[in-house]
Amino acid sequence: MKNIRDIDIKDKKVLIRVDFNVPLDDKGQITDETRIREALPTIRYALEQQAGVIICSHLGRPKGKRLPEFSLAPAARRLAQLIEKPVRLLPDCVGAEVENMVAAMRPGDVLMLENLRYHAEEQKNDEQFSRNLAALADVYVNDAFAVSHRADASVVGVTRFCPQCAAGFLLQKEMDFFHRSVSDPVRPLVAIIGGAKVSGKLTALVNLMNKVDAMIIGGAMANTFLKSQGYEIGKSLVEDELLETAANLLRDAAKRGVKIYLPVDCVAAEKFAPDARSMVVPIQDIPAEWMALDIGPATTILFGEALDRARTILWNGPMGAFEMDAYARGTMALVQRVATSHALSIVGGGDTNAAVHKAGWAEDISYMSTGGGAFLMLMEGKELPGVAALDAKEA
Repeated sequence: MKNIRDIDIKDKKVLIRVDFNVPLDDKGQITDETRIREALPTIRYALEQQAGVIICSHLGRPKGKRLPEFSLAPAARRLAQLIEKPVRLLPDCVGAEVENMVAAMRPGDVLMLENLRYHAEEQKNDEQFSRNLAALADVYVNDAFAVSHRADASVVGVTRFCPQCAAGFLLQKEMDFFHRSVSDPVRPLVAIIGGAKVSGKLTALVNLMNKVDAMIIGGAMANTFLKSQGYEIGKSLVEDELLETAANLLRDAAKRGVKIYLPVDCVAAEKFAPDARSMVVPIQDIPAEWMALDIGPATTILFGEALDRARTILWNGPMGAFEMDAYARGTMALVQRVATSHALSIVGGGDTNAAVHKAGWAEDISYMSTGGGAFLMLMEGKELPGVAALDAKEA
């Protein structure tokens, strides 16, 4: 991809698509500013080049309505503090008033457009809306990896009408790290796939089976694989319609020489609740009325030994219901094992990132992706629409 450094942006107006879809508490305060901080290198570079910087993003799901709780005002205030410059939040993202304010900006100014999703045309990739956004700037920069799997107007449509387009440093970094881990990894490459359902990650599982040396499968999705092998798993979450698919995946892995690691024990509980009666049992001994909610200590050791041999680790999805402390031990232990490994470690997905932060090992992970859906799409072997749009602009 063409990078922002490859374009002369001095004294030009630069529209930077970021992902400032940050979590807010009931008082409108930002509770996690990671996504704002990750965009700072691109914004600061543009300012160093004396560009006029126009920031655009969405926040939440206002569904085409101007709802004040979805205003980007908190993000504008925090960005101003971080870059130590005024950031003016405009009343809208398109329209005559916005155009006049942009026309009056000087080199080094920073403006932020109001929530793109106040307009339904954003998610419809509307042509006129795309033209209106592009008309604000001389250069468009996509630095929003987390939404680059969506064909939105501010991600795809705008590239058709802006004279010059490029990737920002965050988007470039995300793509580089992913391809280092999958396309040309230092082997052995071990993937950890967890979460609730096989169905949500089936395409990724099939694609990765052709690339990894070993795969660890945990979380509730492991139940479907275990049941496909004849285990009784009580009332654990399972996708019965995918039992045959799971069995075929395991057979295919065996043919390819890919080692699959499944749980051998678990923390089983009477019900899905933090105060439920629970105990550690071998997989084959899950009580009929109980459910598996975390991997057990023997599984933690087994998975850890597989990770000790890895030189590249790709992780998406927790090993259990880690949001409840009673069922977090397995995921927390695996976070520590990944963080202290000698492997290049790439972690993606909101739940997995949250688990890493909860465990306190974020600084020891090689790279934590800012995208959930985008990261999963790459795992599926698909091209991101936002990246494809930049590539098409170069062609």
